Amino acid sequence: MRILVIGTHGQVARSLVERAPSRGATVVTMGRPELDLLHPANLQDTLGQAEDDVIVNAAAYTAVDQAEREPDLAEAINATGAGAVATAAAALGIPVVHLSTDYVFDGTALDPYTEGAPTCPLGIYGATKLRGEEAVARAGPNHAILRTAWIYSPFGTNFVRTMLRLAAGREEISVVADQVGSPTSALDLADGILDVCRNLVAHPTEPTYRGIFHIAGTGSASWAELASEVFVESARHGGPTARVRPIGTAEYPTPAKRPGNSRLDCSRLAAVHGVVLPPWRSSLGTCVRRLIEDLQRQELQP
Repeated sequence: MRILVIGTHGQVARSLVERAPSRGATVVTMGRPELDLLHPANLQDTLGQAEDDVIVNAAAYTAVDQAEREPDLAEAINATGAGAVATAAAALGIPVVHLSTDYVFDGTALDPYTEGAPTCPLGIYGATKLRGEEAVARAGPNHAILRTAWIYSPFGTNFVRTMLRLAAGREEISVVADQVGSPTSALDLADGILDVCRNLVAHPTEPTYRGIFHIAGTGSASWAELASEVFVESARHGGPTARVRPIGTAEYPTPAKRPGNSRLDCSRLAAVHGVVLPPWRSSLGTCVRRLIEDLQRQELQP
């Protein structure tokens, strides 16, 4: 199975590159300058140059707060660009896997969100991602839209890396405790995406495998609980630690509002694709260990 991944440096793209070989898949990443979602006019010609079985769109404008100041840029990448990728894939007869987000919900529900729950994004980022979902669906039925949440990994900038960096210089860190979500390892997510891709290829005309699915780590936590677990794992591997001071959202104002409840119900994904991601705590330990090993190697460099 050959997969073309839109995006090169993000957590999901890098995780797909790492996981694919052991899963019998070949992943080729493509991003700027050869493929630029801000200039999608030649997208179909560019994508058609390779013989791919599936296209995974892992590219997105993910700066949640910055999106409030750059709505046009977020719209161009998350909505217009997403639609252009799906339209090109449909013209080429290739299924497309599109990554979306828990931010399409407002977080007021008491239970984990199912795929059919009403959407109501609180900010520009969530709104543009929702319009991206709609654009992908309009382009044709041969797609799987995967909503995920709270991604962390050994790659790039993410909450886990930020906590370790802050702990290196602080004894106490204030972390929001009244937002709850489903922490998700990008490496686990990559495994799930590969399974979905394989099912789309194996069942080219079966609508059951297509549509919207939720995919996230098993279990839930608040940001403060996640931070505390990061430091437990960090201490186990000789890394930096800090005390976590739980605070309310009101004590940490941000330009964009965050959902209070970002938990995703992933039972449809399990029933249809047979995909259940591991408990987030077990995956977090592996991620923290790798991040600390990276930090230790950097300290040893002259």
